[in-house]
Parts: sequence; structure tokens; C-alpha cells
Amino acid sequence: MQYMFGESGDESGSDDGEMEFEYVFEEEGSSDEEDAADDQSFAGNQYAPRANKNSEEGEMEVIFQGSGQHNRARASSGSSLVMKKTQRSPPDVPDMASTPSSSSSSILHTNDPDWLFFDTINIYVEGGLGGDGCMAMRHEKDDPRGGPCGGNGGHGGSIYLKATASRNTLSRFGSGVHFRAPKGQTGMGKSRHGIQGTDITLDVPLGTVVRDRDTGVVLGDLDTDGEILLAARGGRGGRGNEAFKTARNVSPRLSERGEPPDARWLRLELKLLADAGLVGAPNAGKSTFLAAVSNARPKIADYPFTTVVPNLGVVKLYDDAINLLDIPGLLEGAHDGVGLGIAFLRHIERCRVIIFIVSGDSNDPWGDYHAVTQELELFNPSILERPQIVLINKIDLPHVREKIPELEKQFAERLPHKRLAFVSAVTGENISKVMPRIFKLVAKTDAPIINHGPVEDDADRKLRQKRFRVEKLTDTQFQVYGHELERLVLMTNWDYEEAQDRFARILEAMNVNLALDKAGAKRGATVYIGDFDFEYDPQVNEYARAAIEDGYLD
Repeated sequence: MQYMFGESGDESGSDDGEMEFEYVFEEEGSSDEEDAADDQSFAGNQYAPRANKNSEEGEMEVIFQGSGQHNRARASSGSSLVMKKTQRSPPDVPDMASTPSSSSSSILHTNDPDWLFFDTINIYVEGGLGGDGCMAMRHEKDDPRGGPCGGNGGHGGSIYLKATASRNTLSRFGSGVHFRAPKGQTGMGKSRHGIQGTDITLDVPLGTVVRDRDTGVVLGDLDTDGEILLAARGGRGGRGNEAFKTARNVSPRLSERGEPPDARWLRLELKLLADAGLVGAPNAGKSTFLAAVSNARPKIADYPFTTVVPNLGVVKLYDDAINLLDIPGLLEGAHDGVGLGIAFLRHIERCRVIIFIVSGDSNDPWGDYHAVTQELELFNPSILERPQIVLINKIDLPHVREKIPELEKQFAERLPHKRLAFVSAVTGENISKVMPRIFKLVAKTDAPIINHGPVEDDADRKLRQKRFRVEKLTDTQFQVYGHELERLVLMTNWDYEEAQDRFARILEAMNVNLALDKAGAKRGATVYIGDFDFEYDPQVNEYARAAIEDGYLD
């Protein structure tokens, strides 16, 4: 099969500068029908050749790329290019963050759908800042002393994660990982409150585990369609002076600043939800089996590691259906990074039943099975406690069929169960007998309980935020650490004296003054809370402070 194309040096189609190339696929035993099929597929956009001019005059670089082929050649003007058809080996997984999109060598990798599967990613979420409260007094014609009328600031928007069955990867975060919610509007006079910031909802696939990237604490496991998790809370709007009006203080002159929002890095880990998982050595026929029993169409080829990302298929039997998961092949030493390592084994953790696909064409089928079970045990021993099925594949090959009695005896003597069958994923032999057994085993097996690690409890979080501690820096300097106190400092509007007195009363109510006294703080010492520092005065009442200044109190 030949493909000709040329490039003309001018638009008029003259022969000046015209360069012509001939691309020839040569393969022994190829038939006319195969050539015709190649011609048809080569005419599609995915096989369109791409030519790059070289710096050397009269020379051009020609790159042919498509599924299964990636050939590069150079030819000078007037020469023909003859190349043999070669199969492309599975490329190494590229670093999407560091691989430049303009590089010609990375075009195939970044355009290949196999490499667009995201199952772990870090994202930054930040809620919206709360709006400041307003300090205003109402002065009207018939009511010159109308009182306070400063409105509250609007709450900042929050960011939520929502589980949805319409997504199966985290690829939507590949183009951007920073998410910030709008801030709340500032309060206004005449008792007008600020508008609340709009919330942001990010859709994630079912089975997404959300962790705090810095602490590793699990914030949630979104395994139910429609389940929502608060990822970053927006700041509370500051109160206006109207909110501080009481029977004893009918004309307060203070307001609050907006509360700072939650901001943190999250690590999203996708663990696909499936009823049964296919595991085995590379090239054992897992993808072929998945394609034979479901509508999934994974990549299938005769070289190892054809499957480089997990594939999910729905298998139907009468009115029932199960999800079947195919993960890339495992090699001995996968837990140390051999082959594709254990990058995708997290998806097996959710499967109720484990199906081992063993190639009967292997030199040592039992050795392959034993190596895979060892890697599963090193990754998570609880996986091997679930019901298992062993399928010896490729019995359509004559030499494999001859070994069936020997393999049956070998596996029956060593397996801890009797769920062993011989199938051919290519011809479908015995698959119709095996699938009802798989459905029955899945139906009577409960979903596994997975321990993702330490989980953040909302009550514990609130209690932890209220705690504080005092550290003595010098005899006259003290540092106070505490989440609530640091937020109090940021929300206090220091332009108003009444706000300063309120801050002092809160310190007394939270026993901060008592803790400072125990640490050895005296009147006049410098106290640091966050980025704010003030002079320590244990007398919180303004009248008591005035009495001290007049000499009535020590």
C-alpha cells in the first residue's frame, strides 16, 4: 500500500520547490483486502501525515502517527521514502505537568486517550472572604437620633464537591487546579445587608476519596450519587453596628470585618466503584475478557501492557447487571515500581469479588498467579480475604488445551477454594457458564468496608479550633496560638475603641488572661496573636482602666 503527498513551494502549483514523498507499508503476507483496509484507515484524520521543514534547505521531516504506528523520516527534494510498518511499543507514562505541549515527541502521548486518565490530583480550594459589616447611624428629618443602622456583610461563597455518576475520571481538573469562591458584599447603611458570594460545586466521579494534602486526614469518601462534601467554607460576613444593639448599649459604635475563608490543598484519589475486578499478569487476556462480556472496548494487542489505565464495563445477565473492572497487568515486584507498579491497584480495593485471569500460554501459569497474589498482599492484605475466582484463559490454543488436565490438577491442589474454570476470551468458550457463577457470587457478597485512614470529625474540628496555648518568648513577650483567637483578631475592626474593649472582654471570657498570668505575663507585656500584637492589660473594663489611671486601683 502506497501513499503519496507533496508540498508545493508556491500557491500557483508550479514545480519550483516542489517536494514529493512516497510512504510505503511493506509487510510479508499482506493481502489486497488488508491493503484496502489500510488505505481506508490511513485516509482518516488520525493518520494524516505532518511535515515540518528542517533548517537545512531542501529537507523536510515527515512524521506519521496513528494508533499503533509512529514513524519519522527525512527525505530530500525529489527522493522517495520507503519504510517498513512497525508496531509502536507502549510508551512510558509522561509527566503531564513537565512535558511541553509544543514538543513534537510528546504529541502522540498527550493526544492518546489512554494517557488522559486521571485518578489522583491535587487541587487548591479557597472560600470567599466575608464582607465587612457597616457602622452607620440613622439620621432622618423626624428622627434625628434614629440609632444604629449598619447592615451585616454578606457571607463568602463556599466550595463543594459533588459525586456524580456521569464522570469516571478526574480529567476535568487537568486544565485548572485552583478554585476560589466569590467574596461577600460589604454591608451598607439603612440596615441593608451585603449579598452573599455564590457557591461553587465541583463534580467528581463516584468513589472519590478526599484528603487534606498536608495532614493526610480523610475529609470524605464520595461513593453515592449526589453526595456532597464541603471542601472550603466561605467566611462569615462581619456584623454591622445594628447587630450589637442591646438594651444597655442602644448606640454601639463598632462593626466587624469579614471572616477569612477556609483555604487548603486537597488530594483527590479516585477508586472506581466496581462489583468485580480483573487482575493478572500482563498479556493474560483481561481486556479481551472484558470486551467479550461487556460493551467496553479496551485496547487489545499482542504485547504486554496494552492496558495502561483501568477500564470499566457493564455486564448484563437477564435483568441483572454488574460492573467489571480491568486494571493494567501486574509483574513480580510491582510494589517496588516494576512495570506499571501499583498505581492503579487502589481501584481493586472497592471490588467485592476478585477474578484472576491466568494465561494458559504462559511458561508458568501458577507462578504468574502466585506473583500477582503476592503483590496484592503487599499492597493490601484485606483484598485476598474477599471471594476469588481463577480463570485459565487461552484454551483455544491447541497446546494450552492439551495442558488442561495438568493445570487443573496443579491449581486444584494449591488453591484455597474450588472456583476454577478454563475459558477462551477470544472464542467465548465456557464464558456463558462462568458469568452466572460470577453474578451469583457478587450478589451474596457484601461491599467491602475500606479504611482510608484517619477521618476528620466535625465535632473534633470545632473543639480543636477553640483550643489555644501560650508560649513565653521572653520575660516581656508572649505568643498566643489558637484558631479562633487568630480569626477574632482578623475580624476585629481596630478603628473603633468599643471594638478594642470587646476584644479584651472576649480574651477574659476565654480565660486567655488567666493563661497569660500563669505564664508570667505582667501589665505592659507584649502579646502576639497571629500577625497582631498588643500591650497586655488584665483589666478589661474601661471604667476600671480609667480608675487605674486616676490612681484609685493598683
